[in-house]
Amino acid sequence: MKITSEFAHNEFIQSVYTCDGDNTNPKITIKDIPRNTESVVLIMDDPDIPQEIKDARGIEVFDHWVVFNIPVIVPESSSGLPEHEPTDSVTVTVDANSVPGVQGLNGRGESKYTGPCPPPQYQPTEHRYFFKVYALDSELELGEGATKKQVEDAMEGHIIEKAELVGKYDRS
Repeated sequence: MKITSEFAHNEFIQSVYTCDGDNTNPKITIKDIPRNTESVVLIMDDPDIPQEIKDARGIEVFDHWVVFNIPVIVPESSSGLPEHEPTDSVTVTVDANSVPGVQGLNGRGESKYTGPCPPPQYQPTEHRYFFKVYALDSELELGEGATKKQVEDAMEGHIIEKAELVGKYDRS
């Protein structure tokens, strides 16, 4: 399974996708999803938040985006029936205009994307943003507004495969 976006792995996220821009999520493409996948989870978080914020909020990472129960559409053959060839790739795209699935709570307590916005007064000023995708063998029995922890707990024992893309951002 592979995850791609407008930025390459370990490269900088364009400012349009941050608090300095439109604060809309970048287009995310997930390819080569295993055929037995029932749903996909996408989590974006920032482990580089300042220690002062970790201590004040009692958190280790800031959750920027949680989306679960993203449907997987299997490509159809010319006869209209799903293909079952292992070489066929299943792809899911998440863009700013169409977020499939159910959105969980971000670190601001909102059910939506919140872009990179590292506070420039703290070190490090450059943060890493981990976009993690998980192929699951079932849908999660959670509703909108579930926390990342609730999603991770519900995924336990259902992960078929996972992939990760890391982007960076620096406001200084």
